[in-house]
Amino acid sequence: MQAELDDAISQLDPHRPIQTFAAGRTDAGVHAAGQVVHFDCSARIPPGKWAPALNGRLPKSVRVRESVLRPATWHACYSASYRRYRYTIHNGRRPNLFLSPWSWHRYQIRLDDSRMRAALNGMVGLHDFTAFMRAGSRRAHARTTVQEVLVNRSGDLIEVEIQASGFLYGMVRLLMAQLVAVGEHRLSVAGFEQRWRERRRHEVREAAPAHGLCLLRAGYPETIFTRAGWYDCQPRFFLAESDPPPDPQPLLEPNGFDL
Repeated sequence: MQAELDDAISQLDPHRPIQTFAAGRTDAGVHAAGQVVHFDCSARIPPGKWAPALNGRLPKSVRVRESVLRPATWHACYSASYRRYRYTIHNGRRPNLFLSPWSWHRYQIRLDDSRMRAALNGMVGLHDFTAFMRAGSRRAHARTTVQEVLVNRSGDLIEVEIQASGFLYGMVRLLMAQLVAVGEHRLSVAGFEQRWRERRRHEVREAAPAHGLCLLRAGYPETIFTRAGWYDCQPRFFLAESDPPPDPQPLLEPNGFDL
């Protein structure tokens, strides 16, 4: 995404080198519904006109929802007070082609979302999450503050949301694989907590697929964007737990013949 965005900005402001800074770093394949990016420019384009101007030059997979002017001291990453991620799990037995690009299909066992919720609740607060940091991270330490956790089930869909002051490299995908093990009763709640509290990185051997994860938004101390442009940009899917409705009656032509 960054290369396409840099190129589009350069087309509108060709007289200076462009460097963009994002609120959060995402792995390849991870979605971003509310990524925030800032850049310096010299082009005489009104702040609110940058979004439509860029969208006319970006591929269809990338869209700018809103553009605003910020002070020179403001930074998309360092000025943020939190980032929020959502991970979507499709826990139904049958595959769903409309959900597969945006969710992890775990169909073998019905996940115990109450156990998953109990496991996550203990993570709220400032902790060292070395167990959930991939190799190659450039951070000097693995401490971060988890501000809120949610586990919601709607039919066969489970949404896990985690909000923190910052995230470690690969943190959410490593954490989600462990959380699914808890939901499938392959790992106890106590065992999950023991792994991250005792920094047992060697026991965290798998990561959840990237395509189930979405950077939902980055938050700032002050109001910057409209709610429609910033707050909850990833659509939600809802599946009913009840049996499907009966087949509809066949339609009839005005003359009474079946279609």
